Amino acid sequence: MRTILARIALTSFLTLPLGLGPAMAQESPITPGVLDTAKVPGVMAKAVDGFIRPGYHHFTEEADTMEKTMAALCASPSSESLLNAQSTFGDLIEAWSRVEIVRAGPVLDDNRFERILFFPDRKGTGLKQVQAALAKPDPSVTSVDTLKGKSVAMQGLGALEFVLFGTDAETLKAADGTYRCQYGQAIAANLKRLGTELTAAWDAPDGIAAAWKTPGPKNPVYRDEAEAAKELLGVLVHAAETVRDQRIEHFYKGDAAKGLPRQAIYWRSGYTFRSITANIEAIRDLMAQSGMVDLLAEDNRSVVSSVDFVAHSLSRVSGDIEPDVAKALATPKEVAKLDFLLLNSRDLILRLNNDLGGGIGLAAGFSFSDGD
Repeated sequence: MRTILARIALTSFLTLPLGLGPAMAQESPITPGVLDTAKVPGVMAKAVDGFIRPGYHHFTEEADTMEKTMAALCASPSSESLLNAQSTFGDLIEAWSRVEIVRAGPVLDDNRFERILFFPDRKGTGLKQVQAALAKPDPSVTSVDTLKGKSVAMQGLGALEFVLFGTDAETLKAADGTYRCQYGQAIAANLKRLGTELTAAWDAPDGIAAAWKTPGPKNPVYRDEAEAAKELLGVLVHAAETVRDQRIEHFYKGDAAKGLPRQAIYWRSGYTFRSITANIEAIRDLMAQSGMVDLLAEDNRSVVSSVDFVAHSLSRVSGDIEPDVAKALATPKEVAKLDFLLLNSRDLILRLNNDLGGGIGLAAGFSFSDGD
């Protein structure tokens, strides 16, 4: 598989502008490892305390700021206050995009993940619900107490993006946008509510954090260290798969003429690549903060640096792409960057699943979404 990728990389390199060839991390043989079970609890504890808990706290803080910013916009509508709200939304997106890679634990309960981010909306069902809510004033969407009981697509980041950037968003600059603004404020309050629930769940001393930190026969979640380590590896592998399959390939599969810019996440706000960059940086951060290198034998530790090299190369390029997805797809220089992301995101998945997984004595064992 790696040989095939190398050939693809060489072919792609010849067609890309200077500086946008494949991320050539140094290759070194991987010796199949044996899981060091004694070190797993410490790695899991660092993942929780160094990445997951701070991530949810940061998201909750940004959601609180978003609610206050929306309240200010509703109280004093103007071009300036709208721009402030739109900018704050970008900070909120970045905060969520860093912690959203943890698709495990309490965020999966009560559809919390979908309540925060309903994506992809393949049939446009969520968009239609949001548009309907804005078309005719409905007091039940202007209060978090009633909004939280509605469709998940109406109460999260996608809905708030449409409020702030979608059709007729300019009405938020004046008093005739009051209802729309109140709906946006309720969404922000709901996001803060969800963030508060998640921080409380992970902060509880006898809750999910304890389950991550103390795998064993009496643990209701992880019966042994291998299950715990595989969960952490799975978070990384699935995060890399999501970047490639749901964030990039959802709107671009290698042919710009067939690109679908309006299928990209956060395309209305122009925060598509800011979110993708945060996703990738989160992979780097989780791997570093958890100290997964400690699970590798000395002669396998270069795996971590090679994974980080590829991930850093990806985030460097994604952070430098034209924010307007439609413009990016129409510009050869920007399309070359998208090609770089497609090629190297695949390599990142392989390095995490095969090299890191094999090096620590297990493999995530997930089938890649494109069937390879």
